[in-house]
Amino acid sequence: MSDVVLDARELVAGYVPEVNILNGCDLEVRVGEFVGIIGPNGAGKSTLLKAVLGLCKIRSGSVSLNGEDITGRRAHDLVPQGVGYVPQSKNVFPSLTVRENLEMGCFLKPSLFKDRFEFVSSIFPKLADRVGQRASALSGGERQMVAMGRALMLEPKILLLDEPSAGLSPVLQDEVFLQCRAINKSGVAILMVEQNARRCLQVVNRGYVLDQGRNAYTGTGRELLGDPNVIELYLGTLVKATGG
Repeated sequence: MSDVVLDARELVAGYVPEVNILNGCDLEVRVGEFVGIIGPNGAGKSTLLKAVLGLCKIRSGSVSLNGEDITGRRAHDLVPQGVGYVPQSKNVFPSLTVRENLEMGCFLKPSLFKDRFEFVSSIFPKLADRVGQRASALSGGERQMVAMGRALMLEPKILLLDEPSAGLSPVLQDEVFLQCRAINKSGVAILMVEQNARRCLQVVNRGYVLDQGRNAYTGTGRELLGDPNVIELYLGTLVKATGG
């Protein structure tokens, strides 16, 4: 049996006719891996996640989940198959409490709530303290915890994160990355798009560098951090852009 959870091959995709954002991307995430996607603005990082989730038009290529073809299948159909997704923005229900947000995460299997709440609270202890508070009253970092916690409620095999550190202070960014590592150590594979390129490569097992919708470089996080071409062409620019 293959240990590949997610496999995307030669993806060509975009949002409007005849304009491709992805131009032949490949991607692979294995069981228990932590994989990062970095690259300059407009490289197609978030589009790659959305193509996997059926949120943009795939014109050619394929996506498989645990060996099953899911090309073009919608995100809500993938949740019961073990895919969790945290978008960059509008990722919580602001009028609901922390508990209610988490309950929404396991609405398909409400009997899981108690056990999964204990697990999520072990990763994000602050949520247990804020359980009755409305999400609208939380800080940006706390809302990100709620969003990630909700995505974990159905015991996903893989978690897709779109810019989890966006808009957070450097201290809170570090906290998010440490929480991601804790989630991954619990056995959940993670695919993360991230603008904080250097920090991303420090925590992931493997990384992909996208440029103009194509794979420019791939390797372990350590290999990419030490690659002179990646440093010169991408890391320097991205570090300046993110302040990291």
